[in-house]
Amino acid sequence: MLCSSCSLPCPTEGYKRANGCMVLAGWGRHITVVYSQQRCIVIFALVCCFAILVALIFSAVDIMGEDEDGLSEKNCQNNCRVALVENIPEGINYSDSAPSHLSLFQGWMNLLNMAEKSVDIVSSQWDLNHSHPSACQGQRLFEKLLELASRNIEIKLVSDILPVESKVLNDLKTKGAEVLYMNMSAYNEGRLQSSFWIVDKQHVYIGSASLDWRSLGQMKELGVIVYNCSCLVLDLQRIFALYSSLKYKNKIPPSWSKRLYGVYDTQNKLTLQLNETKSEAFVSNSPKLFCPKDRVLDIEAIYNVIDDAKQFVYIAVMDYLPIVIDTNAKRYWPYLDGKIREALVLRSIKVRLLISFSRDTDPLTFNFVSSLKAICTEVPSCSLKVKFFDLEEENACFLKEQKNASLPKLNRNKYMVTDGAAYIGNFDWVGNAFTQNAGAGLVINQADAGNSTSIIKQLKAVFERDWYSHYAKSLQPTKIPNCFNHKLNKATSNKTAMSNVN
Repeated sequence: MLCSSCSLPCPTEGYKRANGCMVLAGWGRHITVVYSQQRCIVIFALVCCFAILVALIFSAVDIMGEDEDGLSEKNCQNNCRVALVENIPEGINYSDSAPSHLSLFQGWMNLLNMAEKSVDIVSSQWDLNHSHPSACQGQRLFEKLLELASRNIEIKLVSDILPVESKVLNDLKTKGAEVLYMNMSAYNEGRLQSSFWIVDKQHVYIGSASLDWRSLGQMKELGVIVYNCSCLVLDLQRIFALYSSLKYKNKIPPSWSKRLYGVYDTQNKLTLQLNETKSEAFVSNSPKLFCPKDRVLDIEAIYNVIDDAKQFVYIAVMDYLPIVIDTNAKRYWPYLDGKIREALVLRSIKVRLLISFSRDTDPLTFNFVSSLKAICTEVPSCSLKVKFFDLEEENACFLKEQKNASLPKLNRNKYMVTDGAAYIGNFDWVGNAFTQNAGAGLVINQADAGNSTSIIKQLKAVFERDWYSHYAKSLQPTKIPNCFNHKLNKATSNKTAMSNVN
């Protein structure tokens, strides 16, 4: 039997007639409940889908938040001014015609005087307030930082030293500065060697010097300041943000946020004007553990500069030691050493290597230098020269107490310049530095490197000033100081003893 106005079978009992149709008692209420449940399920599913979609969108794009002040590649400033800064220790003299540049102290003070909103600093050392007679500039810099903190300028300081272990950091923190501690030993047993500043998201310093009174006194340092260059800041700020994301953490995240990805790289360089000279630039980072997608490793940046060289490669570093020292062993690290050999032999590039010389110079340096020079013996087009830069002028072996308590002067430059590019970094050319330590670098390319305003030309002139000065010496095996010969002999005898045991 069918209901009169619906094609539904009518039950034999428990039904009633409604609007001409026989319906089970309570069936209408049941349908309403089922419909409401289905509608809730559909709405819940739509909300979940929307949430997932939003999450995917946020993970797929870079979000310009407060950390970048809304900067993007479209609205950043790329008409910039650049200046070399140097610290030349007192008593170091060059010829009257030698090039000179803005002092490191004055360059740093200029940046702090320009600060209106923020100062971000990454440094491996924090020892400015010292009682030594040559520490006055460090003390003045420290006082300026305290003043800015008291004026509510936002100051962020990245360090692998805890504030309780540094009076400078602790005092700045008390004044309101934010100290971001990176536990480098927990990540890969490395050190923080990065040294760069970002001021007002507009101005940048990067170079060899750390916030140590010795960097403003007895150490010969070199760096570069780039003014009014928010496009460059856009990229370097992401390295700073990466460090900030690791504050007081003991583990590296399984993946990096999209907003930490590199903006520019070797294939997509920042195009800009530097002192009205058309240029290209990008920043690099180390170690690989700290390199998100699109970020160039320092070793890759150095490769890029050497590979682009057409005529010469000039390298100035404190240490040249292509080995990695593990807990119980040393192993050859061929990457930079091999790239130099390739440039010499396969491309006939002229290479000049200027290495600092002090009582702490590893004697193996002389072995590696001799090995490099040996490859040019039978190759006519191979041009390699090596000099050691000794600011103590043959007093490198003296102990501190033999120097009447005076501090040794040391050349800590860490840069490379070619006929078309420059690399200014935080590392000496030592294997462990690139594989374990945190550092950053800046690469600048200029096609018109002969222009009088070219930073490439200026850096080349600095290298040649040091190269031809009386502080640079071509050390032959017969002229190596006795203390180093003793170290070499000791190392050789230890190696022989180990061979006999094996």
